[in-house]
Amino acid sequence: MRMNGLVVAGVAAVLAGGIVSCANASASVEKADYTSYVDPLIGSGGHGHVFVGASVPFGMVQLGPTSIPQSWDWCSGYHESDSTVIGFSHTHLSGTGCSDLFDITVMPVVGEVAYARGTADDPASGLWSYADRSRETVRPGYCSVPLTRYGVLAEMTATQRVGLHRYTFPEGSVPSLVFDLQNGGGDDRTTEAVVRAENDSTLVGYRFSRGWAKDQKVYFVATFSQPFSSFSTEGDGLYGRVDFKSADTPVMVKVALSPTSIEGAWKNLEAELPGWDFDGVARDASQAWNDELSKIRVKSDNEEAKHIFYTGLYHTMISPALFCDVDGSYRGADGNVHPAPGHDTYTVYSLWDTYRTTMPLFTIIQPERYVDMVNNMIDICDEQGRLPVWHLWGCETDCMVGNPGVIPVADAVAKGMKGVDVKRAMDAMVRTTNDSLRGGGLRARYGYIPGDLFHEAIAYDMEYAIADGAVANAAKVVGDEATAEEYTRRSHSYRNYLDTITGYARGKLSDGSWRTPFDPYRSDHRANDYCEGNAWQYTWLIPQDIDGIISFHGSKEKAVAALDSLFAASDELHGENVSPDISGLIGQYVHGNEPSHHIIYLYTMLGAPDKAADRVRQVLDEMYTTGRDGLSGNEDAGQMSAWYIMSAMGFYPVEP
Repeated sequence: MRMNGLVVAGVAAVLAGGIVSCANASASVEKADYTSYVDPLIGSGGHGHVFVGASVPFGMVQLGPTSIPQSWDWCSGYHESDSTVIGFSHTHLSGTGCSDLFDITVMPVVGEVAYARGTADDPASGLWSYADRSRETVRPGYCSVPLTRYGVLAEMTATQRVGLHRYTFPEGSVPSLVFDLQNGGGDDRTTEAVVRAENDSTLVGYRFSRGWAKDQKVYFVATFSQPFSSFSTEGDGLYGRVDFKSADTPVMVKVALSPTSIEGAWKNLEAELPGWDFDGVARDASQAWNDELSKIRVKSDNEEAKHIFYTGLYHTMISPALFCDVDGSYRGADGNVHPAPGHDTYTVYSLWDTYRTTMPLFTIIQPERYVDMVNNMIDICDEQGRLPVWHLWGCETDCMVGNPGVIPVADAVAKGMKGVDVKRAMDAMVRTTNDSLRGGGLRARYGYIPGDLFHEAIAYDMEYAIADGAVANAAKVVGDEATAEEYTRRSHSYRNYLDTITGYARGKLSDGSWRTPFDPYRSDHRANDYCEGNAWQYTWLIPQDIDGIISFHGSKEKAVAALDSLFAASDELHGENVSPDISGLIGQYVHGNEPSHHIIYLYTMLGAPDKAADRVRQVLDEMYTTGRDGLSGNEDAGQMSAWYIMSAMGFYPVEP
């Protein structure tokens, strides 16, 4: 079947000996607990980088523990090899290759503490504590972490915009909570912060920071289940501490977030969490996850496969994250607060990672949210002048290559998704693809991006060509033949890099000569024509032009033979700074990274679906496990998971 429909009902496919079906809105949903198959700790080791904590699907709040380390494998704030905790932050990334967020961190403490992140070799150096991982519990919508230093049991759950904490302190202790507005992820640094007491049970404030997101603003309101006896600030106001009289009852705190204002946070708190029923909120969060997970129902005797499948589906719905208040107002890419645009607004758009599998999956199981996201991307274009690349809390990071925001918008137009303004969508795509930034001006001048004038030139240009092909397809659907013809021509710019002598996509310089020396196994993260890959993978980064692939190799049969050689090649990699993203190798096919994700399905497009089926089964069986380093051992959790789900369901193309 072609993956060109909207919500597909009753479609079945083999999942390790079982059946997968996609339910439509009118289908009766079995009363099953699909959350019981979710293990949020899958992918928390290796290079998994997954968020571990409490949230609801696509929620603004991701409430969970944050550790001391700031290195690459702690991008999400959690790694199974480490049990340090500096507090429980309300924003976390999941499955990313960069660090940020960890905003509005709350740490329960007993006694005197040093106000700093601390170091694991000096127990008195900060707020931190070890967690007892043997007694830690994490399930969709709920997380509990025992802190050994203070003897505190920390429990968390969440609504869309509010995190709810419950702290059980040791008998006879004097409970305290510290609000940490200093520590953020990676290079994130606080630029301005306020925490103040409104009364004896309420704190309000904000944290502005600069990091991967260059101008992030998070506002909050925190209310407590019992009055505090004292409030103090430390560290130039970056830490606020509240003390309570006794530990006779657990201390609960509700923390509402807003991207717009303290007033917005108040509205969010009042609308979403007026009471103090922790267990009820946790049940509601679990039910929210079950409602989303039940959109795909799996029947199989293979319990491990079901755990992998539903955990993967769970990981696809951590982000994009809601980025508007309950009244619809949001902070735009222009830095201004905007009124409700008539749809929900989102953030954490990791689009180079998600346009290939996660976004197409959403067109099937999240069509309403997908339309909102596409309209949101068009709004972002109006606010910043181009469609998003990697948008984080209202800020464009420009992380990764190409024009990945163009493709989901084009997909919505090509699929005729209701609620998308076709004219605005086409205008946004044309405006973005004609931008001279990020190598676009060089491409317009030379017809390709020269490798001696631009880093990762092949990667940028070939991704631009894919986006151009998507625009061409959208233009065809709306009857704009002139635009379709122009963008089809532009989508062939990749042909400048195809070297018929070596048989690979190869760097080309501004004088028209090939880059030398040439080694198809070479991939240097810091000095490379490719992005997180080499000539082997990028030779096949042409999903928009199957005829071009056939022409380059000479025939369908020769193209299939060349594709065979990709999987049969040595898995060696050359270069001084090989990217750790290159993982999950079968020969030179790299399942752990984006540029390879379509490659297996090229077999089908080239008339050899049996070979595609064999490789899909190999990847499903070998690359995905229930281990902590599951998801092919790579950090792109949502993308890897969506590939698994789409492939298991048979939603990828099986005919040209």
